[in-house]
Parts: sequence; structure tokens; C-alpha cells
Amino acid sequence: MALYTKQEVERTELQKRVAEGLQDKAKKARELSDGPDLVEDSAYIKGTKKTTSLAWVWILIVIAAVIVAIYSAIKYSSR
Repeated sequence: MALYTKQEVERTELQKRVAEGLQDKAKKARELSDGPDLVEDSAYIKGTKKTTSLAWVWILIVIAAVIVAIYSAIKYSSR
């Protein structure tokens, strides 16, 4: 059984300085990220196609193939 302890202990000076440093670093990163979206504008995206509306058909085919393989394995292993 775990013990419940009160956490009324204040942050230490080191913890405060580290938290302030991380907040400053995050703020600077947000200010610098006003540029282009690096995922959509990346060179590796060029020349690729978006997923078609028939992608769900391929997913169903794969699921059906897995079900058939499992069924076959169970049926032939019981012989």
C-alpha cells in the first residue's frame, strides 16, 4: 500500500531556474517557427500522391487476407 504525502514543498532555486530557462527556450522556438510549415513544404513531399478514396478497400482486402490465413492455420492445424 502506498503512502500519501502532502506536497507542500516549494520549488528549489535550481528547479525555478531550470523551469524559467525551458520556458524562455520554448518562447524563442515559437517566435522562430513563424516560417513555412516544414512538413508540407519539404522536398520529399514533391512528386508524391495523396491517398485516394479507395484506400479503405485495400485495408479491407488486407484484413480479409489475414482472417483467411488465420482460419486456414486453425483448420489445418487441427488435423
